[in-house]
Amino acid sequence: MRLLTVILLASTFCGALAQAADPVSPKAGEPLAPLWQATLPAFDEATYADKVETMIVEFERATGKQLVPGEKKRVGLKIYADSGPGMATPVPLVKAVIASLKRRGFTNEGIFLVGLNALRLRMTGYLPSLVSGQTPFAGNPVYVLESGRYYDPIWFYDSPLPQRFDPIFAEQQTKGVPNTSTRDEDRKSFLATPLFLDADFWINLPVYTDHPTLGINGALVNATLWNASNTARFFRSPGNAPAAVAEMSAIPELRETWMFTLTSLQHYQFIGGPFFNSLYSASEPLLWLSTDPVMMDSMARDRINGLRRRSGFDPVDEEIRTLEFAETLGVGSTRTRHVKIIPVP
Repeated sequence: MRLLTVILLASTFCGALAQAADPVSPKAGEPLAPLWQATLPAFDEATYADKVETMIVEFERATGKQLVPGEKKRVGLKIYADSGPGMATPVPLVKAVIASLKRRGFTNEGIFLVGLNALRLRMTGYLPSLVSGQTPFAGNPVYVLESGRYYDPIWFYDSPLPQRFDPIFAEQQTKGVPNTSTRDEDRKSFLATPLFLDADFWINLPVYTDHPTLGINGALVNATLWNASNTARFFRSPGNAPAAVAEMSAIPELRETWMFTLTSLQHYQFIGGPFFNSLYSASEPLLWLSTDPVMMDSMARDRINGLRRRSGFDPVDEEIRTLEFAETLGVGSTRTRHVKIIPVP
């Protein structure tokens, strides 16, 4: 087994990972990964299909990477449904991505969706309705991480915090629970391996909300904490969850197969997240694509802070350093003023 590395901020990533060279964060003056931006005249299926295909073509042309089947002939889509209806990855966006991948040679069976909670996946249309049995994704496997079927015992993130598990109720679940644990099963967060072991590559499809502990619930969190077991234990201390997100996002295998993040600003939330609250949600007709999740989260944070100020609320707590930690580990950049935005016609 080859040796790998992650710089650790607070704890140790174990299992199949050992030591390796430290990743280097972007330095001032170095070119940043571009961000492709398309304007959506509407939020319907035809518009998403057109814009997603155009963006992927532009990405392939610029990077030389082709979204075609490789040895495994499978691709994963990490969706977000954990705030429930109203704040989930738009179904038309996911259908558009699937259509583009099928044009490039993937089959329906080879395009799988990964989500966290069965009930919320069902409520947001990703699993069949219990009433009608209908779903837009009848031919695509949907992996529900809470089933526990998609974790590998040799891939885990290790820290001495007690286990709890739910993106929304994490703070309530961990009240009164000791900060540390010596029990082996309490220390480990097992990673969902389909995205980086079972697929040629994977695409991140987050939705943006604020979060009281993480600051921004978006690209980084969707790829890490909401892609592992036993993670809400990190919410006992304000410093634990941001460090865990940063460290997990720096895992080489996860990054090597992470093709890009694609997100729609059809809906996002600036206060009260990750609970959905329509009073504090916003909408912009924009579609973003980038290989830099830190930059995307930073741009979303700028928008969220602007809306919070205009509504009379304080900005996201500056003491929450999730994005800055990830930048230190070389995952991306927070320098939003320097990003190159490429308009997609």
